[in-house]
Amino acid sequence: MTRRGYAYLAVLACAAVLWLPALGQASSGGGGMSGNGGSSGTATTSAQPANSPVSASGNGVTITTRAGALLRNGLQFTGNAPSSDAGKLIEIERFGAKTGWTWQPTAQARVGSDGSFAAVWRTNHIGRFSIRAVIQQPGGTAASASGGWPAVTVIVYRPSIATLYGPGFWGQKTACGVTLRRNTIGVANRTLPCGTPVAIEYNGQTITVPVIDRGPYANGAYWDLTMATGQALGMNTTATIGAVSLPRRG
Repeated sequence: MTRRGYAYLAVLACAAVLWLPALGQASSGGGGMSGNGGSSGTATTSAQPANSPVSASGNGVTITTRAGALLRNGLQFTGNAPSSDAGKLIEIERFGAKTGWTWQPTAQARVGSDGSFAAVWRTNHIGRFSIRAVIQQPGGTAASASGGWPAVTVIVYRPSIATLYGPGFWGQKTACGVTLRRNTIGVANRTLPCGTPVAIEYNGQTITVPVIDRGPYANGAYWDLTMATGQALGMNTTATIGAVSLPRRG
């Protein structure tokens, strides 16, 4: 289906469209996840570093990793625990939509004689996750696993082909009912509901934008970014990006 078909799709768009921001109207700040799995924010007005270090401390334990990773890549976790816990098992757990909003085992490590530990997760699920480090007691039980353990937020992206669109369509309505302008941030996808937040990573930068249109239908692409979104990421042609939708906890 070509772009000329968008006018017809606009007629079919649902009247109850979610809030869909233009660049100058998007809420500030990224969509973070708290230690208990809460999330906030749907869009960012500008790109931010995608793979910067993130760290947290609690219960005498510190965990450090990167804020983003691609699917089927190794994501390393390092940290420290009290030296008195040397030899004990550290359980790295993750929490998010892909785990059914429950804490699930992800990787393991032993606390060294100096209190340090290191573990690697071969990222086998996409999504936004809260990741925590929990010290296991002899017998395999978690020490006070109910809370207090350090947790960080990471996003795992799926590599996908993306195109850009905009020129020739300024002022027209998208399939989701948004008037497309030069500064509109957003992305087109064939199946995701209008308004779904999507985190996009390209060239070490990330931005979270809403689904505002249907498509793409050419070049084997799975996403179609507005020109403003591409410019924010430094993308000016068809390229492979990392992307993942970010469902909220119901």
